[in-house]
Amino acid sequence: MQTIVVLENINPAKRELLRKLSATQLFSPQRIEATRDLRVNKVKELVSFMSESSEREEAVDISRASFITALNIISNILFSVDLGNYDPKKFNGFQDTVISVMEAVGDPDVANYFPFMRFLDLQGNGKKMKAGCERLFKDLFTAGTDTSSSTLEWAMTELLGSPKTMAKAQMEIDRVIGQNGTVQESDISKLPYLQAVVKETFRVHPPAPLLVPRKAEADAEILGFKVPKDTQVLVNVWAIGRDPSVWANPTRFEPERFLGKEIDVKGRDYELTPFGGGRRICPGLPLAVKTVSLMLASLLYSFDWKIPNGIVSKDLDMDETFGLTLHKTNPLHAIPVKKRAIN
Repeated sequence: MQTIVVLENINPAKRELLRKLSATQLFSPQRIEATRDLRVNKVKELVSFMSESSEREEAVDISRASFITALNIISNILFSVDLGNYDPKKFNGFQDTVISVMEAVGDPDVANYFPFMRFLDLQGNGKKMKAGCERLFKDLFTAGTDTSSSTLEWAMTELLGSPKTMAKAQMEIDRVIGQNGTVQESDISKLPYLQAVVKETFRVHPPAPLLVPRKAEADAEILGFKVPKDTQVLVNVWAIGRDPSVWANPTRFEPERFLGKEIDVKGRDYELTPFGGGRRICPGLPLAVKTVSLMLASLLYSFDWKIPNGIVSKDLDMDETFGLTLHKTNPLHAIPVKKRAIN
């Protein structure tokens, strides 16, 4: 749920005020606790949608379904209404708009290297950003929906590609929740392997692979490199997460690497900083982690999963498309197989 640069044209003082308001009024511990039941109910609606698809033995677009859930969580926090609908016949342009904005922000632009050419907008990124941002509420919908849904999609993709890992996660959830319950947010702390799956997903598929662009406030020297004041700085957390000098077997999806370790995503462990760090860390971090963990645990608890069209796990598509967020090139479709009665 990375905060992005939709507020770029607002003066710095006002932007900082909006950021502080987000942190204190929307994403504070008290506010997040107050909206706990809302998130549980929206995830129940996701499970109900999956259940209907299961009865029809129909493959589900995991990205779209999780996007609708994240969108409705954010829209209910802000406006107490649902802005998304699971019915594919009822077109909702929000997802296309959000993805368009993310791709425009993350697309390398010649104007970044030759600022005097910015007014030409040669690649059309400025036009895309303007059109998209006019439809979105500052950066909250963009930050709170696309990054959460892409993380959930990547987690499900990795688990479908590793049946033993999925089975291990499901066994843990079944042991903690029992056979006829509903996953609650309070259960997540009792699911260390599920938490490790989420961390490993953030490591291999960080939602914002280059984080948000920063600017050097003063001349600095880092590892022998001189960084002049006002230099735009990009942090490649995608590369850090795959660095063999930092991680053993970096290209393998191994949640076990986090078991028994205190590494988290809160910006204190620089080898795993999908939300940034320091004073500019993403204010929506607590909500993002809760939303992704609750959705993933609920889907694994309620259903077994099959890959359609006879595709085997080892041949599952893992191609990536880079924008400001990291998407699967081809959306994941999977068939939910109901494990138990849905409450």
